[in-house]
Amino acid sequence: MPNGDTLAFENMLTYGMNLQFGVVDGRAVLVHPQGDRVTDVERVSDGTLSSDPLDCFANWARLRRLAETCVDAGTTVSPSDFDAPSPRARQIFGIGLNYRAHAVETGAPIPDSPLTFTKFSSSINAPFGDIPVTVPTCDWEVELVVVIGNGGRDIVKENGWQAVAGVCVGQDVSDRLLQRATQPPQFNLGKSRRGYTPFGPWLVDAHTLANRDNLTVSCTVNDVEKQRGSTDDLIFDVPTIVAYLSSIVELLPGDVIFTGTPSGVGGARKPPEFLQPGDVVVSTLHGVASITNHCV
Repeated sequence: MPNGDTLAFENMLTYGMNLQFGVVDGRAVLVHPQGDRVTDVERVSDGTLSSDPLDCFANWARLRRLAETCVDAGTTVSPSDFDAPSPRARQIFGIGLNYRAHAVETGAPIPDSPLTFTKFSSSINAPFGDIPVTVPTCDWEVELVVVIGNGGRDIVKENGWQAVAGVCVGQDVSDRLLQRATQPPQFNLGKSRRGYTPFGPWLVDAHTLANRDNLTVSCTVNDVEKQRGSTDDLIFDVPTIVAYLSSIVELLPGDVIFTGTPSGVGGARKPPEFLQPGDVVVSTLHGVASITNHCV
């Protein structure tokens, strides 16, 4: 078994392979390969990059170059130390009914354009934060989450991935009763209760991520798998979503997009299943990382 110094040295040697970005105590950090050590961005860049995550997203190419040359051993962290990787996102978008299998299970027609809603920023939760379950219709929705880098308007589809800083996994927790409280239904409030937007634990640079158009996400509740799907089942892929949104609004550095959920949500089950206090939800972006949220 290697000793601690050897492990730290191996971390330094392998760190430049991929950029992993996180936030700890509100500060931007480079996350080492195993996720157990981090390097403070402002410190290791000698102040040329800020500790502010939004500044890092706006300077993602510079951050990538920093990661490629970083040989800092970092400091030890635990999963609970991580904040959401874009904790002060100015805009959070969600795309509904974006997996063919999920549209089928709900009985809804396949959308002609991205069914877009917003999640209010006050609902942002840490990747290992608790989810308050205060209603009887609280549902799970595992999703691929993308965070915007430089952003802009009228981004063409061919450049859609270039506008993305990184990807992670998230839970689009949903109050189904509130979501359908009006006719026609409105999603925004039902998706935005306290703690309903956990994502992370860190971002993997979209530039270096293999198979980024064919990623697998899954969700377990109390160790029972409820959802598993591949992003090749998306009706509107990430570049299409980026192009569509940016044709209407300006995408800002650090904006967050929840890209849709695969089949297996609780509300579509027969009989329906919903989260209860004491449940444990684990959401995984395979090959990247998982988040764990306890329902309280």
